[in-house]
Amino acid sequence: MMSEMKSNLSMTPKENQRLDGRVVFITGAGSVGEGWGNGRSIAVRFAQEGAKVFGVDLHEERMKETKELIESFGGIFVGESCDVMSSESISQAVEKCVSIFGQIDVLVNNVGGSAKGGPVEMSEDVWDTQVDYNLKSVFLTCKHVLPHMIKRQSGAVISMASTSGTRWTGSAQIAYAATKAGIIQMSKVLAVQYAKQSIRFNTVVPGQLHTPMVEVRLAGQRSGGDVQALLDQRQSRIPLPFMGDGRDSANAALFFACDESRFVTGTEIVVDGGMSARCD
Repeated sequence: MMSEMKSNLSMTPKENQRLDGRVVFITGAGSVGEGWGNGRSIAVRFAQEGAKVFGVDLHEERMKETKELIESFGGIFVGESCDVMSSESISQAVEKCVSIFGQIDVLVNNVGGSAKGGPVEMSEDVWDTQVDYNLKSVFLTCKHVLPHMIKRQSGAVISMASTSGTRWTGSAQIAYAATKAGIIQMSKVLAVQYAKQSIRFNTVVPGQLHTPMVEVRLAGQRSGGDVQALLDQRQSRIPLPFMGDGRDSANAALFFACDESRFVTGTEIVVDGGMSARCD
């Protein structure tokens, strides 16, 4: 699988790298399985563009392939175990990143996960965990990373939301939808608050991508473990004749991270193959 992923790297480092010399702090930099998840894809894509990547994940072993892929073309990646629901854990990871690289130029908030059900079916504990995992984690990373960006009067913060935060996407997952909508609005508020410090906040809004999460978790939740049935169901909602993956999210995030988007803040890029444009 590793050799196949290496052969599928769409770009190799170039002379004029868009993130050359910049330090990126990314949460959820590992992957729950084989393939191109959002976190792994963003880490690899940013490293291809010259970034020094500091990745965190609750399960450090999930970043092993991310590290190997980046180092295969001479990129720099440091991985650290971190619980994004813990202020202390995030603070320690941020300080380690700064101690190694001296700064943080880009923050990517990538951690997230869904749970099925509306307010009647969903337990209060699941609701609370979803809010902490998907939304409070973004609050905490911003709390600890922003002081370093304020000192430098520069920075880019990219958060991963979901089309579930903007519309119905096929199943009731009320906490996930609410928290992803919250991320979009949080980015807008922070974009205005920190505009004078030249810190930009934008959001990538992925749709129904084919990421490792489909095989590892979603198929079991929604199609009785039948991966192909779930993929077919998801593809039927997408106008384009193929399903994207984490690399598509990564390219959108790259635009927000680099100087090409220097006048872009407080907005979103929807990466969903046209699904949100449909009426049904």
